[in-house]
Order: sequence, then structure tokens, then C-alpha cells
Amino acid sequence: MTDPAASGAGPGGGPGAGPGGGRAGGRRGADRGRRAAGVVLARAVGVASGLVAAYYLIPLDGGRTGVASALLVCGLLAVVVILAWEARAITRSALPRLKAVEALATTLALYLVLFASAYYLLERSSPGSFSEPLTKTDALYFTLTTFSTVGFGDITAGSQTGRVVTMLQMFGGLMLVGVAARLLAGAVQAGLRRQGREPPPQ
Repeated sequence: MTDPAASGAGPGGGPGAGPGGGRAGGRRGADRGRRAAGVVLARAVGVASGLVAAYYLIPLDGGRTGVASALLVCGLLAVVVILAWEARAITRSALPRLKAVEALATTLALYLVLFASAYYLLERSSPGSFSEPLTKTDALYFTLTTFSTVGFGDITAGSQTGRVVTMLQMFGGLMLVGVAARLLAGAVQAGLRRQGREPPPQ
């Protein structure tokens, strides 16, 4: 009769089965999770960097206020479409939480670059719309301070159109932080349920 200990069979019924195998599997899973998180982070940073680079590289020389208005309207529609597409992608993703982080970073970067472009075009088409002439960096700076509600006051909207666009950004920022974040969170839960896993506690 063969001794089970001599044959290398463990209690799990196979050679090498045991606590060591479980720890190795856990380490492999953790490594896969870290790699996936790194890929998502790199992709989100790449998309945001690409949008900022395009903002600086693409000529924005519209001579009429209508150009800024058209850009803003089309851009906001694009933000809504991308957000809806990302929410659908999250529900089908194998890693819905990481996909949600990527989606939020992409949508936020597009939103900020969109308003920076609109402010820059508005100042070019209607000089005096702001308290000082805006470069592209000034426009992006004003967009970020408005979104973060810091509002240092060194650059302010002077014209009625400039103030309307600024208010629109404030309202859109609240919607993006509130409604969009809730939409993505719901998509994450739907993705977890689709995989047969419990969603995170509320």
C-alpha cells in the first residue's frame, strides 16, 4: 500500500495542494490586480495628457462668438455621449471599479479642456470678456479654479457672455460630480451583479 505522504498528495486531492499553493494563487491574483490597476491608471493619464496636448497644439483662432458657442454645445453633447457609453462599458467590464475610475478621469479631462477652449475663443472673438487677455494657459487656469471652486479672483469674467459661460461651467461641474458619479457607481454595481458578485455596501 502506498503512503499518501510519500506520493506527495495533500489533503486537497492533488500533488502540491495545500496552504502554499493557496498563498501562491493569492499572490498571482494580487499581481494581476496591480497590473490591471497600473494599466488603467496609465490609460487615464494618457487620455488626459492627450487632451491637454491637443488643446495646446490645435489652432483655436475663431473670430466670432458663434464659434465658441458651437464648440461648447457640441462638446457638451460629446461629454454626455461618452459618459453614457462609458457607463455601458462598465457594466460589461471584468473590472468595473477600475473602469469607472478611467471613465471619470476621461470625462473630467474632456469637460475641463472643453471649457478652457470656449473661454479662450470667447476672449479672442470678444476682447474684454475677461479681466485680462487670456492665453491658453490662462484659460485652462481659470477653468480649473472655477471647477475647484477656489476662485482666486485674479481672472474674472467681465462680459455678460463670459459670466453666462462661467455659470454654465459651475452648474455642469456640480452635475458631473453629483449625477455622473452616481451614474458610474450604479454601473459598477450592475457590473458586479452581472459577474455574480455582491456590490459594495451602501
